[in-house]
Amino acid sequence: MEKYINNYVIVTIFILLGILLPVVALTVGRLLRPNKPTEEKKTTYESGNEPVGDGQIRFNVRYYLFALMFVIFDIETVFLYPWAVAYKQLGLFILVEMAIFVGLLLIGLIYAWKKKVLKWNSI
Repeated sequence: MEKYINNYVIVTIFILLGILLPVVALTVGRLLRPNKPTEEKKTTYESGNEPVGDGQIRFNVRYYLFALMFVIFDIETVFLYPWAVAYKQLGLFILVEMAIFVGLLLIGLIYAWKKKVLKWNSI
């Protein structure tokens, strides 16, 4: 029983440190830094140019869909690399497993293609 209590004490200490250290660091930083706000300091900085237009821009949702598709297929390569390196040791079992993995990704790609997610339309 004492062993479990010791584990809880260690976890509690780490949680308290995880909360306390950032709070202390930010508080000390706030106390030590100079605070002299001026109108020029409050303006938006754009590489030395005067800001023009609105700061909020609406992006086409297609950007996010393409980014998500890229991430999915980029992670696929991360999973395929160790398989290719260790293929000789793992044999036929891992070949079947990777065929299933690639097949599921291919089904996802076909689904995205059918739903015209990959087609770029200007609105």
